[in-house]
Parts: sequence; structure tokens; C-alpha cells
Amino acid sequence: MSNKALRRLSVRSTVFGAVVFALIAVTAGAAWAAFTDNIYPTTYQTAPCRDESGPDGRVTCLTDNATLTYYMDSAGTNELEGEDRRVVIDVMSDIYAPTDFSVSLDTSPEFSGSAETDIVYEESGIGVPSGSSGVTFCNDAVSDLRCDQQYIRILGGGHYVQGLTCHETGHAVGLQHGNKSDPLVANTDERLGCMETPTSDGEVLQDNQIDNINGTY
Repeated sequence: MSNKALRRLSVRSTVFGAVVFALIAVTAGAAWAAFTDNIYPTTYQTAPCRDESGPDGRVTCLTDNATLTYYMDSAGTNELEGEDRRVVIDVMSDIYAPTDFSVSLDTSPEFSGSAETDIVYEESGIGVPSGSSGVTFCNDAVSDLRCDQQYIRILGGGHYVQGLTCHETGHAVGLQHGNKSDPLVANTDERLGCMETPTSDGEVLQDNQIDNINGTY
């Protein structure tokens, strides 16, 4: 087991009946910059991952593994415009690819079977709560913790910006708001980076989120 996985075990207690033993020591020299655990599941976000036909406001689920594929809807009413596509590509290549994820654009997406495309981006307002600009939901839960395919819907008209795209992508890999983190922090805590809410246009992942991702995947 890697040091990263061991660090994640050290902050887990009992999840869905499975006992996780706390670590007594961490290998000397291992860096752990996270000031809070804000990746699912946490003490304050334990509801099991589940299939959803549309968003219902429950943001949970890890993605299924460290190979992170994504697709941008390219036809019909949910099609991303060229400028929006560029934002998504830049967020995935510049912000998420430098983590332990192996990130790739899937130009021949899979919507069924055991190797579905992990994240599907749509330009749509369907199911987006009033007052919000985007939403994320699991379409195919494969366990209590993990989802094989998640959908991200962001409004058109200029809402596909770096900060919000980074934020909703964070939810698709399990990152949570401050009020679901352990220890609890304000949703507006600047150390949450693009998982801060509300999220400014230029936000990126900060060290806390990167460490939580790398310690999980």
C-alpha cells in the first residue's frame, strides 16, 4: 500500500460498516499538506453513492479509478460551444492532469458496460438548482463509494468558466464543500481553491485538494 493510501486510511473511521484502523505512524518524510479532509466519504458526508436519472442535490461518489476519461456533448441541445470546450480541455489538462489522475479526452464515449466514460459535460439547465450555475450527479454507481459515469451540467451564456468547471469536476471525483469537510471549515475558505463556494472564475485546485486526490487515487 502506498504512503498516500496510508494517509487516507489515517483519517477514516467506520464507513458503511467496514472498520478502518487508524495509523499509528506515517513514513518519515511523507508530505501531507491537507488542512481538512474534503474528499468523499467524510464524517459529514457518508450517504452511499447511488444511480440518479438527474441531479437531486446529493453530491457524493468517488470516480471509479485513477484513469479519468471525459467527453463533451457535441450534438443536440446539450452541445458545448467551442469556447466552452476549450475551457474544459484547459481545466482537465492544466489542473487535473498534474495530479495522480491519468486524464484523457474520450472522443468515442461509452455510455454502458464496464468501461464507461467517467465524466460527461453538458451545456444544460435541466436539474440545475435555482441560483446555481452548475450541478454534478452520478449516472452509474458501481459501489457504495464509486461511480462509473458522472454528468456535469453547466448553464450556457458564459457560465463555462475555469472556476466553475474546476468546481463541478471536483465533485465528480469526490471533492466536497467546506461544510462537508472534516474538520468543518467555511464554504468560503480560500484554502478550498475551486471547491470554495461561491467560486470565482479563476480558481484552481489548491494543495489541500491535490493532496486529498492523490491520497485517494
